[in-house]
Amino acid sequence: MLNILELIVGFTVDGVPVGKARPRFARRGNFVTAYTPAKTKTYEEQVSLVSRIAMKTANKTICPSPVQINMEIFVPIPKSWSKIKRTRALNGEEYPTTKPDADNVAKGVLDALNGIVFEDDKQVVGLFIVKRYSDRPRVDVRVYEVAE
Repeated sequence: MLNILELIVGFTVDGVPVGKARPRFARRGNFVTAYTPAKTKTYEEQVSLVSRIAMKTANKTICPSPVQINMEIFVPIPKSWSKIKRTRALNGEEYPTTKPDADNVAKGVLDALNGIVFEDDKQVVGLFIVKRYSDRPRVDVRVYEVAE
């Protein structure tokens, strides 16, 4: 178990969570360049903006210490589901086993926090992720400082 010192920052990114997509490659003349898909880039920019505002509001600076991240990913309930299945999902009796993958959402969020909440995501020594259904899709993020 990690020795958590304090909550650095907590924030919510509203909207349907987006998993980090693999880099794409394009030929430019004799060269091949890699680029991040637009959907991933836009989502990471949204996470960065929300985290900057949260850090400023909490009057915090970039954490140089190891950190633990607690992340709750809330995905929308499929519209085709019956009322019974929908109720089961909202009560936590059904878990989403569809895309986006929890680890891909976490990777995108962590990359977006680099240089804002912590210096680099290599400082993450603990990561707890839960993926659930909700009528309000979002990602709740809590970042805790860990004692070295």
